[in-house]
Amino acid sequence: MEAILEKPSLRDQKVARASLYNFALAFAKNGPEREGVKIRIQESGTDITVPRKALELLQFILSSMAQGKAVSLIPSDSEVTTQQAADMLNVSRPHLVKLLEQGALPHKKVGSHRRILLEDLLAYEAKQAKIREHQLQLLAEQAQEFNMGYE
Repeated sequence: MEAILEKPSLRDQKVARASLYNFALAFAKNGPEREGVKIRIQESGTDITVPRKALELLQFILSSMAQGKAVSLIPSDSEVTTQQAADMLNVSRPHLVKLLEQGALPHKKVGSHRRILLEDLLAYEAKQAKIREHQLQLLAEQAQEFNMGYE
């Protein structure tokens, strides 16, 4: 199951902004050691206990909505399309297809369409981030070694 929310309306952004501060305050008062958090649905008067991680996700969603960003929720065992994967990596779809054909990223074909497991995509993204960090560290060391004016 995938839930894709469209870009929030100006009204939704305003409501998210207004609720975010109070949400963060209430969330912080609860303490990080508690696993579950009891919340009350005001309209029905119903109390429910939600996992702390679910509230952290809700806080992230509210923050994104307040900034006018669209939010997508994809379960971790899901498969994504080449376009979704390209969007997540901030690359073009043709570049992503090239990566798939080179074997840089595992995938499977469903008919003529390629599908990538989300966990494989996230692992690839983390690996690329580590490589980038290492390369930047090397460049910084070389700049220091050659006294290129960076302190």
